[in-house]
Amino acid sequence: MTCTPDRLKHLSARLNAFATERDWDQFHNPKNLAMALAGEVGELLEHFQWLTLEQAANLPAATRDEVALECADVLLFLIRLSDKLNIDLAAAAEKKLELNAKKYPVEKSRGVATKYDKL
Repeated sequence: MTCTPDRLKHLSARLNAFATERDWDQFHNPKNLAMALAGEVGELLEHFQWLTLEQAANLPAATRDEVALECADVLLFLIRLSDKLNIDLAAAAEKKLELNAKKYPVEKSRGVATKYDKL
């Protein structure tokens, strides 16, 4: 499924209600949310630590399910952080894709993992 702007808005509203019901707004400031996001990314990375490229691409079903939940944690904290900073995450992602298209033109970057300033 695609994460459309409408789905992001829906997730944001559900997440806001979830936090409000638990009186967590007092803890959900941008600093704390950014730190929580970094922690969740760390938990996601743990699933891939020490794996070969082949193992990472072919996770067992149970591990893949755990990775999916960690990805969800990352997404939810990112949505919450964006909400607290009044950032339209979908619009920011669209803008970033446009900027990256300019930084990484196909004719210079196809099949190359070089950073844009070295192309």
